[in-house]
Amino acid sequence: MASLIRACRPATQFASALRKEGCQVQRPLSTAKKSLACNATSHGYFPASRTISPFHTTTSHNKGRDEPPTTDFGAMDVLGNTPAPSTAIDACMPDGFRFNNGSRVLDGGGVILVGGEAFAWRPWLPGGENRLLNKKGQWEVAKEAFGLLSLIWPRPDLLILGLGPEIRPISPDLRKHLSSLGMKVEVLDTRNAASQFNLLATERGIDDVAAALIPIGWKEGVGALAR
Repeated sequence: MASLIRACRPATQFASALRKEGCQVQRPLSTAKKSLACNATSHGYFPASRTISPFHTTTSHNKGRDEPPTTDFGAMDVLGNTPAPSTAIDACMPDGFRFNNGSRVLDGGGVILVGGEAFAWRPWLPGGENRLLNKKGQWEVAKEAFGLLSLIWPRPDLLILGLGPEIRPISPDLRKHLSSLGMKVEVLDTRNAASQFNLLATERGIDDVAAALIPIGWKEGVGALAR
């Protein structure tokens, strides 16, 4: 029988060969879709009472579809059902911020966000010039400006600094001081810093991430004023 299959003979010759082998052809083998039965049990074939099902072609489940099924990216958002912290920033204003809990800070001052609370923050010297850059163009403020972070325990693992409308390098002394508090520092412009804080505070929790932000309307020597 195996030799007959390998020879790939025409259907009529194949039928004659089956009869010689003791097989009973139930229907003409004009096409491959016809069924047959075989009673030559001595050859290890199927009994005569068992009928071989006709051959089938595979039908695609996407038949009639021009485009693949769409992906619901909303269902893939693992943070979709996680509530944002109350201090998540809804909007960055030229002179302040609007928060998820509805409160606003619009007096030209900055904010420190830590432990689910928002604190007014003015790291520049009161009554003096509104300057945050040293002579080398590096962002530098007094160490006391971060006194709040030195008082809490445990401290956040990460501090996100939003330095206003653009990124500036912070001075080595300031970076060293912040590192001594056991926090990593990420420096961004304020818009990106706010977005990063919202994401990480939701993902990791408000106890692990803090932010210190200057309004996007900040101008060196002038301050942050509403436009």
